[in-house]
Amino acid sequence: QVQLVESGGGLVQPGGSLRLSCVASGSGFSISTMGWYRQAPGDQREQVATITRGGNTYYADSVKGRFTISRDNDKKTVYLQMNSLKPEDTAVYYCRVVPVFGSTYWGQGTQVTVSS
Repeated sequence: QVQLVESGGGLVQPGGSLRLSCVASGSGFSISTMGWYRQAPGDQREQVATITRGGNTYYADSVKGRFTISRDNDKKTVYLQMNSLKPEDTAVYYCRVVPVFGSTYWGQGTQVTVSS
C-alpha cells in the first residue's frame, strides 16, 4: 500500500510563490510518473504538471513559465514550485503517483489560495 502526504499549501498574495511537496511512503514499489493536479470549486480536476522517472516534464499551458515540477527518486518525493501566482491558481492541489506496477494513488489534497 502506498500513502501520499502533501504539504506546502496556504494563502499567498498575487505574484507570490509557494512550494508544494508530496512524499510517497510504503514498501516494495517503484514509481513511474508523478504529478500534480488541481480542482477549483465547481470545476473538474485538471492536470497541472507531471514528471516521468527519467525527468521528462509536462505542463498545462496555464502554468508554463511559472510553475516547475521536480522529483527526488531516492526520497520518493515530488515538488511543485509555483511562482507568479494568480488568483485563478486558487484550488485544491492533488499529488498523483503512478507506480511501475499497480494502481494509481492520489494524495488528500492541499489548499492553495491566491488573494490579496
